[in-house]
This record gives sequence, structure tokens and C-alpha cells, in this order.
Amino acid sequence: MLKKILIANRGEIAVRVIRAAREMGIQTVAVYSELDRDSMHVRLADEAYALGGQTAAESYIDSDKLLDAIRTSGADAVHPGYGFFSENADFARAVAAMGVEFIGPPPEAMDEMSDKVSSRQAAMRGGAPIVPGTTEFAQSADEIRDFGNENGWPAVIKAAFGGGGRGMKVVHGPDQVDDAWASAQREAKSFFGRDEVYVERYLTWPRHVEIQLVGDKHGNCVWVSSRDCSAQRRHQKLIEEAPAPSLPDGVEEAMGEAAVKAAQAVGYYGAGTVEFIYQDGEFFFLEMNTRLQVEHPVSEMITDIDLVEWQIRVAAGETLPMTQEQVDASRRGHSIEIRINAEDPTDGKFLPAPGPITKLVPPDGFGVRFDTGYQSGDSISQFYDNLVGKLVVWGRTREVAIARTIRALEELVVEGVATTIPADLAILRHPDFAAMEHSTKWVEERLDLSGISVGGTTPPPQDEGAPELVRRNTTVEVNGKRFDVSMWVPDQPVVAVGGAAAPAKKREKRAAGGGGAGGGSGTIEAPMQGTIVKVLVEVGATVEPGAGLVVLEAMKMENQINADTAGTVKEIKVAAGDTVGGGDVLVIIEPAS
Repeated sequence: MLKKILIANRGEIAVRVIRAAREMGIQTVAVYSELDRDSMHVRLADEAYALGGQTAAESYIDSDKLLDAIRTSGADAVHPGYGFFSENADFARAVAAMGVEFIGPPPEAMDEMSDKVSSRQAAMRGGAPIVPGTTEFAQSADEIRDFGNENGWPAVIKAAFGGGGRGMKVVHGPDQVDDAWASAQREAKSFFGRDEVYVERYLTWPRHVEIQLVGDKHGNCVWVSSRDCSAQRRHQKLIEEAPAPSLPDGVEEAMGEAAVKAAQAVGYYGAGTVEFIYQDGEFFFLEMNTRLQVEHPVSEMITDIDLVEWQIRVAAGETLPMTQEQVDASRRGHSIEIRINAEDPTDGKFLPAPGPITKLVPPDGFGVRFDTGYQSGDSISQFYDNLVGKLVVWGRTREVAIARTIRALEELVVEGVATTIPADLAILRHPDFAAMEHSTKWVEERLDLSGISVGGTTPPPQDEGAPELVRRNTTVEVNGKRFDVSMWVPDQPVVAVGGAAAPAKKREKRAAGGGGAGGGSGTIEAPMQGTIVKVLVEVGATVEPGAGLVVLEAMKMENQINADTAGTVKEIKVAAGDTVGGGDVLVIIEPAS
């Protein structure tokens, strides 16, 4: 059995792996950026090593820094979690070259399946039908235009080495291709380190159904459960459930068998997920995620299988603990997972909402589980994914699971940041969701979120007075290794030394009483904290309402900020690369007379 595992990730998934390893008697090593110095995964691990930097590129996807941490810590295995390097075959090879076990599939399988184009070819070898699309990387915007003109619009551009909706852009006509192509490549490069994309047909009202599987190094492979992940916004999942409900007889089994064949076609081992699109009784292979997925707990809840434990045992060379027949017999009841994201869902906009979590109180009760990487007092950074936590609920039937999930969501307290909880409740209470009449486009096209209210974002009052001596917790690093130290010191103001550099441009706040981005005033503000990646207009340009002005990246997603009135661009207060805060003025438009 493995002795020490370094988790090359952060947040909720790092905490998840640390807990599973600890139950198995395995030591754990955390790594962290400057912003994550006091994060929950760092506090829970047996050891922690600083990577430096703030962004993912400066820390969690800097391979040299990670390899140094592995070498220094003496870890004999690396768990990549999901995202970051979890599907990077070159990183897996570099880990193996050090004599360290990569807890994931063989690099050759990752090469074929992590690349969405070659994975479609593998699926065809396994006999699974695929969505019509290209089987090579797109080389230009013209190729995408040609595909759409030949196969019909809309089409969808996808990151070839990505997932989770990152680097994915729906294109409704040839005039949108250039901007979508560039945006998809930027997002893919930012989140996955590679910018290759491909294109496929965009189905009109599909369900997203996937199969969780696990294989070992001895040629055995089982599918654990199906999952429905159709409740999405911006092609990212909000709610997942297992098993996938309301499928015709035999479809779930056919999907499971097709998934296993596709995995075996590339010699796959470890945990993985094969995703399908289901519509009108037919299913099509979409892609394979060669890693553990965010929604893996719903499969665990209906089978009592710890998928992280299975990953570790497979990496150590053990055979699968159960046969396919035993897995089939283990399934019972229904499970629902809610992703609690730091986003403001008012009016269906789902705007990122980074900031400090002033209070976090998880729900409890029969059949309730809450996976998170945060506690009260921690902060959600604009530089990383905005997942606060995952509420996972089990019930003997789907109806019981829905009712229990609603109860648990009502008990869950998250203050300091806006979250998707109001939207989650609206989905669970909607008759379309109960009747399984929703699709991957239902949230954005049918669900009415205009009346929801987002609360819990007011900071608590500051404590008054203090004792003569107070306990101060601080962190020191010796040769990059983290040590936590507590001291009792006189209560004196803390003076910041060597703080972060000021933004490139001084922020200008709108005067009180002025119009906002949607008020038609011409004073266009940032709706959230983020980084300007592109300015789309010039001073003197004439714009109409809804015209794009700047592209703002927040939490790895690009958001186009549009004009709220017709007029002439009078002033542009930002440039590409600037960091802005919510409410900062970006562009001033002189309204047309």
C-alpha cells in the first residue's frame, strides 16, 4: 500500500482525498498558493509545501514547482484531483519518471481519452455512437464556419483537453465564430494549459447522462452507476443525480456496457467517467473524463463504494474489490448532489461572486453529506473555481431525495458571498424537474429566476474591545515547508509590510445615485471582481445597447460586458490585464441625444 500521497490540487477535492487517505492510514501532503496559505486542505494535511504565486498558472499548474514539492516531501504517490493536471499525460509521465505513482490512468489512455477528438475515435472502436463533429483539431475559424454551414447551426466549439464547460462556446451563426473561437482558446489555455479546440453539432434539447467506471491494472473494469447532470448553466452542472431517472428499459445497461468497452479500448485503469448525450431514446458518446469527477459522491451514496479508496487501491496494484454483478447488486435508492457555487443567480445571470465567507454552517440529518474545502472566515478567490461545497443527499426514492435535499438546502447557511442556493431550490421545486422534462438548456431557456432573492452577504459587526494579551496564529516556511505557529502577544495593530502591488490603473467608483450597468446611464461598471482580458471598443466609437465593450475574466470564465445605452464611447478606464473590483467604472458612454 502507498505510504504518502501528495494532492496536486486545492479546495474541496483536496480535502476529500486527504480524508480518504487518512482513513487508510496513509500520510498526506498539501501544496498551496499564496492565496491558499490558510486554506482548509492545508490545515488538514500532515505536511504542506508552498508553491508561491496567486493564479493557477503561477502555482497549481506550474509543473516544476509541483515536481519539486513531490521530491522534497518524499511522497510515493500523487493524486491530481480534478481540473489542473488531472488529465495531463505529460505531468503523469514526469511523476512516473521520478518513481512516484500517479493515481490515475496510464498516460497513453489519457493521451487518447483526455483529447476529446481521439476519444471520439476510441468510442467508435468500442461501438458507441458519437455526436456528429470533427475528428481532428480545428485549425482556423474558417473550418468552424464551414462545419456549421454544412451541418447546420448552432454548433459548439469545445476545448479538446478540457471539461466542465470551460473553453466551450455555442455559436449560432457564422458571424459569431471569430469571437467564440478566440474566447474558447483563451479559456482553455487559462484553465487546462492547452488551447486546442474542435467543433461538433449542438443538439437542441438533450439530457446529459454519464457513466462512472473504475478499472484496475489487471484488465478488470466495472461501471458503478449512471448519473443525470442535465440541470446546467453555461454548460456547467448545477445538480446531478444517480441513477439517471426515466430512461427506457435497457438504455442504462447499454450505456454502461458501451462505456466499459470504450475504456478497455485504450487500456484504461483508475476512476473515469464516460459522458453521453441522450435525446429521443438515442444516446451519443460525448467525451471521457480520465479522472475523478466533481459529482462522484452521488454514485458513492447509492453503492456504498468509496471511489477515492478504489483509486488508491488500483494505483497500488490491487484488483477491484467487487465484480460487475456485485456492483449491480449494491445499488439502492436515489442520490442528488447540489453544487453550491459563489455566484449571484438573480435574473439567471449567475455572475461570479468572490469574497470572504463570513459564516458557513453545513446541514445535517439522515442521508445528508456536505463536502467542502472552506470554513467560516475563508475566502473565495477570483483566481480559482467558485465551488463553495457539494451537498449530497440520499433517499429511498427520487421523491424522498428531492424533499430531503430541499430541507437540507434550507438549513445550509452561507453568508458573505452570494450563492446558487436560491436557483437550486427553484430547480428542485419546479414541476419540470420532478417530471424529468428538463434538458441541458432548460435552466437558461425556461427557468424563471427573476423573483429569487440572494441574501446573507452582509458582513457581521466587528467585535469591540480586546484582552491585554491575545493569541496570534501565524505561518512560517522553512525551505518551503509550512509550519503553523501560535503566539500570545500584546494586542497591537498589525502593520502590513510588503503588501500586494496596486492595480495598474486607479479604480474609480461611480458617484452615489448614478445609474448602473443596466440603468441606461452610460457609466458601465464591473459587475464582479475580475481581470480585463480584452477591450472591444475604442474611444469615439458609436455603440448600440447590448454592444460588447470589454471581456472580463472571473473565476476562469469570460464574461462580456455590454453597453447599456446608445451613444459614443467617451472614456475607457481599463486596459487588458487590469484587475478590477465589483462596481469599478470600466467605460463611460456619452448617450445619444
